[in-house]
Amino acid sequence: MCKECKKTFYISTPIYYPSDKLHIGHTYCTVATDSMARYMRMRGYDVMFLTGTDEHGQKIEEKAKAAGVTPQQFVDNIVAGKGGILDLWKLMNISNDRFIRTTDDYHVKSIQYIFKKMYENGDIYKGAYKGLYCTPCESFWTETQLVDGKCPDCGREVYPAEEEAYFFRLSKYTDRIIKLFEEHPDFLEPQSRMNEMMNNFLKPGLEDLCVSRTSFTWGVPVDFDPGHVVYVWVDALSNYITALGYGNDKYHDYEKYWPCDVHFVGKEIVRFHSIIWPAMLMSLGEPLPKKVYGHGWLLLDGGKMSKSKGNVVDPVVLAERYGVDALRFFLMREFPFGSDGMFSNELLISRINTDLANSLGNLVSRTVAMVEKYFGGTLPKDTRAGDFDDDLIKDVSGLRDAYQAQMDKYAFQSAISEVFRVLGRGNKYIDETTPWILAKNEDDKPRLARVLYNLLETIRVCTILLTPFIPDSCTKIFEQIGAAGDLITWDAAEKFGLLPADVTVKKGEAVFPRIDMAKELALLEEMNKAKAAPQSEPEPEPVPEITIDDFAKVEMTVCKVLTCENVKKSKKLLKFTLDDGSGTERQILSGIAEYYKPEELVGKTIVACTNLAPRKMMGHESNGMILSAEKDGKLNVVILDDAVPAGAKLC
Repeated sequence: MCKECKKTFYISTPIYYPSDKLHIGHTYCTVATDSMARYMRMRGYDVMFLTGTDEHGQKIEEKAKAAGVTPQQFVDNIVAGKGGILDLWKLMNISNDRFIRTTDDYHVKSIQYIFKKMYENGDIYKGAYKGLYCTPCESFWTETQLVDGKCPDCGREVYPAEEEAYFFRLSKYTDRIIKLFEEHPDFLEPQSRMNEMMNNFLKPGLEDLCVSRTSFTWGVPVDFDPGHVVYVWVDALSNYITALGYGNDKYHDYEKYWPCDVHFVGKEIVRFHSIIWPAMLMSLGEPLPKKVYGHGWLLLDGGKMSKSKGNVVDPVVLAERYGVDALRFFLMREFPFGSDGMFSNELLISRINTDLANSLGNLVSRTVAMVEKYFGGTLPKDTRAGDFDDDLIKDVSGLRDAYQAQMDKYAFQSAISEVFRVLGRGNKYIDETTPWILAKNEDDKPRLARVLYNLLETIRVCTILLTPFIPDSCTKIFEQIGAAGDLITWDAAEKFGLLPADVTVKKGEAVFPRIDMAKELALLEEMNKAKAAPQSEPEPEPVPEITIDDFAKVEMTVCKVLTCENVKKSKKLLKFTLDDGSGTERQILSGIAEYYKPEELVGKTIVACTNLAPRKMMGHESNGMILSAEKDGKLNVVILDDAVPAGAKLC
């Protein structure tokens, strides 16, 4: 069935690298995609929401080897094991329709088909790759693309790589992709991402892309050339069509859902999705996705969350402490989707209190409580209109269109703001109509009933539109205000006055209790201290193997200690003046003051790494590192026989 025959909507997250420590940044994109999928389902679309895991590549092979397991065992544990990706998505109430793993047999079959088809089309050729490679990002880079000599995406070191490889004629598609950007300026959003791709990659000219590797084996084999495995990004990007049945017999949804309506991706992988992926589809002769949306990062202490930096925020802890819906809401409410956002516990708690507890939760609780208090839980049919009704009804009646205009632009924050603007109007309406005063006079009961009815209707419409973001909480609110069935649909959000006049409410627990900010932050600080406290000694991780070339990069020089003294205001540092045989004295700082008195080391023959980049420590420059051995928490300086001359090299 073609997309024109039925209202379909295909949305995807990137498929995630199976990290052993998922953080809130992973959750951010998936919650956004889930919110959009729920919104489109609410509007009556047949939605395909795809997510999954990218499980091949050199870094997986290396991690598995370090862990002493096979690559398949490694990814199986992280994806489907306890506390893995599937568990996290279940916890976060992610409503994906399909989950793909790039180790799935049907996907492997499709990748071999895709690779061979591009090869037969003349777009893949064999050559030799010699360049710079970032293992964590599985990315090849040229010298001009590096930032300060490092990977422009993750900031890590890149290493020379040389091996026989197949190449994809990406350069061939430079003009076509520029034309795509120029003729479809909304293909890649936000606009800043489009500008970045044009200026940094397309205008300088694309280079052919290495699309196979021979230096490792964990990947999809090139079936017509044993020894080669498909480059992980060709493997990963193709999931968007293989999950629909392209090149396999597992599924048969390709004609129904492709082209994709939108790929949601983090800004660090926009290049792959907006340049390489369209070029691959052009080579295959397939339609291009309608849109790629590169969202921003969640930042912590000024930097992107990263396990290697030790600055991750655990979404499981936050969800268990504050509730899944509160966390989902915060992620979509606090930051514009296309921009970076700074995460903090203070922001999270403040947003829960301000919006969920005060504006929404308080309005629900007060309204339901007043219906129960003044009318025994069921409103009378006899009501009377009055001042301020028209203004409130006008705001509620126009809300759905204003909300839709923002959602259709993926402006989740703005869409939610529209809802809370109306909720704020509802709270103001209580102050304007003073229902507690109306309740004192029997003649004013019809007016009181209309006021409470108008408030219930305001809550009903706003709750419908909040359902994509906080689905479980909205269900609870509907139960409390007596709304169900056709009264909580997308069409019902356009009309005011659908609740029966004699609606019955049912008081429940506060949907979003208010949090004591000071107490909570103090408790979180204690939790962090406990987490940082010394734990039982962990099992040492296996040290990765290195080559003789790697070892040769380290210059280890025999040095004589000329002077040694404590560094002022430091309990750990000793400052050494060394004779390294060069004729110029060398200064090195070492954190061994807890284990040695300075005079114990003067005149000793030691070993130092002398080609380490200089760095400042307590205002002093250190030019190298003194070699020590560690045992049971104690450092022992490596001391040689005095007969070994200064300047001699360890080899």
